[in-house]
Amino acid sequence: MGTPKTEPTVRDIESLRPLENHRKLRIKFSGQVSTVLNWSFKPEQRQVSVVPGETALAFFKAHNRSDKPIVGVATYNVIPEQAAPYFNKIQCFCFDEQQLDPQEEIDMPVFFFIDPEFAADPLMDDIDTITLSYTFFKAAGR
Repeated sequence: MGTPKTEPTVRDIESLRPLENHRKLRIKFSGQVSTVLNWSFKPEQRQVSVVPGETALAFFKAHNRSDKPIVGVATYNVIPEQAAPYFNKIQCFCFDEQQLDPQEEIDMPVFFFIDPEFAADPLMDDIDTITLSYTFFKAAGR
């Protein structure tokens, strides 16, 4: 529910082809941080436009504002949740814990596509905007 596919076997990435005749979808990004994590975290771009089958790369910027190394982990969600099964991440910072050294600032990429089957689903006809949202938390036991 609201969680995108992340399995590398979902589709052969090399065989993806953008559906040129499909309307553009607006993919919006948001980023939040847990109150116990002394980081800032935000998307470097507010949105991108893609058609189903088109790959896209987006970046988020994270900054450890403390004087200690901190390990964080990101959870994510896709809104509206009925679009989540079509949102496929190929590569994402959210697959692993992230350690930032004191005052370190890094760019974190997410490489994704909307499954071309999105275009064949009549329940997606009214969906023009999809939001990918992340929240960073302090990693357990760290």
